[in-house]
Amino acid sequence: MIPALAIALSAFALFALQLPLLGYPLLVGGLVWALLLDRALAQDLLLIGLGIAIVSTTSVEADVSWPSFIRIGIVLGAAVAVPFLVDRFVYRRRAVRFPWRSHEKKTRAELLYLFAVPALGWAILPFYFIRSGAYENWPNIENASELARFFVGVNAVGTWDELFFICTCFALLRRHFPVWQANLLQATIFVSFLWELGYRAWGPLLTIPFALLQGWLFSRTRSLGYVLIVHLLFDAIVFLAIVHAHHRDWIPIFVY
Repeated sequence: MIPALAIALSAFALFALQLPLLGYPLLVGGLVWALLLDRALAQDLLLIGLGIAIVSTTSVEADVSWPSFIRIGIVLGAAVAVPFLVDRFVYRRRAVRFPWRSHEKKTRAELLYLFAVPALGWAILPFYFIRSGAYENWPNIENASELARFFVGVNAVGTWDELFFICTCFALLRRHFPVWQANLLQATIFVSFLWELGYRAWGPLLTIPFALLQGWLFSRTRSLGYVLIVHLLFDAIVFLAIVHAHHRDWIPIFVY
């Protein structure tokens, strides 16, 4: 647990605190400690560490300018691709997978939750963004091109969250820890990233439960498709709420 916790805390230092002089020693120290304890653990933590290190090479603060749009896209893509390729072609195994759907039929509660997610987002997100002022961490959209890039960016980052935090970090941690421990570790990394992205002020009161719930749902459903649909439904309201927060006469469908 100690080396895995060091890796998770390295993400907190690098993303949330913006302290590379603390984050990188934690990352390297955790990997070295894991190698001394258990080679299999070290291999899996290395994949997570590679992703964290790649993301840390750039700022992921929301920005819809074309250079930032392309830069962040390349970096986030590499953070998923490199661990996946190392797992396949260096380790020669299939520990990192993206199982689109499971063969089990979804329960009624899981299906109802798909309808509850946008309703909860509608009730909570505008209040959070506007009352906390967190919406100012996202750019003010001025034209159709920026609006399109913002829409694509919100959905792309939401998709990436599930590919990296759930299908990579959580899945690898589950090989060594019970669900609840693996979930707390991945949520630490997940929420740290979301803080840098812009979910600040009292945003962690929303993002911590969300990250934990996504890990728990994936452990139950074993379906990337399901957790991704949940995430993108929520992000649809995120998109609408942030645009409305900047332009109160646009999309006047919220109560806050």
